[in-house]
Amino acid sequence: MGIAHFAARSLFATVFVRRGYAVFQNADQMAGVTDDLLDKVPAPVRDILPDVSAVTLTKLQGGTMTAAGVALALGIAPRLASLVLAAQMVPTTYMGHPFWKYEGGDKVNQQIHFEKNLSLTGGLLVTALGGAKKAKKAKKAKKA
Repeated sequence: MGIAHFAARSLFATVFVRRGYAVFQNADQMAGVTDDLLDKVPAPVRDILPDVSAVTLTKLQGGTMTAAGVALALGIAPRLASLVLAAQMVPTTYMGHPFWKYEGGDKVNQQIHFEKNLSLTGGLLVTALGGAKKAKKAKKAKKA
């Protein structure tokens, strides 16, 4: 079961490691999306955020996604890694694939990516919750 889980986690984590690294490497080009997201954050919340550039925040997001993806693949705190990735998927999906702003084929393409991200988020949540059930079962077995 250990090798199968490692293989499954590694396959699942690949997209997060690769996309996170790409975001980190191309933060200058992607910072506009971060700026757009920050513009939507209510002023009271924005006021308590550290004063850092959109490029820095984009690099932080990419680095976090990469690190959490690697942790998930290696089985290092996989529940926590899954929750971190799931939390990142919300703004990534909303800002990265706003299909409602498009028409025709572009709309279909954006909607496919939006739905793919929803599916990935669901998989991350299943991973996070599945680990909790496994821990409970192990605890019960140990008491018996």
